[in-house]
Amino acid sequence: MLFESQLHDLKAHLPWIRLRQEKQAIRALVEQRRRIYPEEQAKADSEAIIAQLEKMQCFRDAQTVMLYYPIHNEVDLRGLMKRYEGQKTFLLPVTHRKGIEARKYEGELMMKRGHLNVPEPQTSEWKGKIDLILVPGVVFDPLCNRIGRGGGYYDKFLHSQHHAIKIGVAYDFQVKKHEIPHSHHDKPLDRIITPTQTIGL
Repeated sequence: MLFESQLHDLKAHLPWIRLRQEKQAIRALVEQRRRIYPEEQAKADSEAIIAQLEKMQCFRDAQTVMLYYPIHNEVDLRGLMKRYEGQKTFLLPVTHRKGIEARKYEGELMMKRGHLNVPEPQTSEWKGKIDLILVPGVVFDPLCNRIGRGGGYYDKFLHSQHHAIKIGVAYDFQVKKHEIPHSHHDKPLDRIITPTQTIGL
């Protein structure tokens, strides 16, 4: 009976194991390409994405914007914080074992490397409304699905942010033409912006 129970549990988990393996295979390939993406091209692409964001009404209207501190050659949106300092409130994620919390960015002097060795604000948790969340990721698809770094932190956080507009940002090669593996736990985004296109509403 014990063996049959263990076999049943294994069969139940096989789809999840397969899904995780598929995600990991895609993540590894795109992550590798992103890390060797030329620095000058990455900088130009980041500026192109910022320019697209600035034209969007949702960004213009947003009073509180959450973005992220780029690592491993991710799209760099920090120019927004410099350009709109004093006009908008900017938040950055702080990752801990229970998930993500948003904290107000108050300058580089208030930053310290945190749980995942990513610079994080040393301010208190933001309890107010968030209008717009700019979301990092490794792989995206035309249906605005996203594969992240693998920790599941962002999906849990995004599920809790019912009123915020959620926009993924990526280099063009990070968006696949076909639907990527995902489950009901994964939170689709409202839009995806690349240097050359906007996907979604």
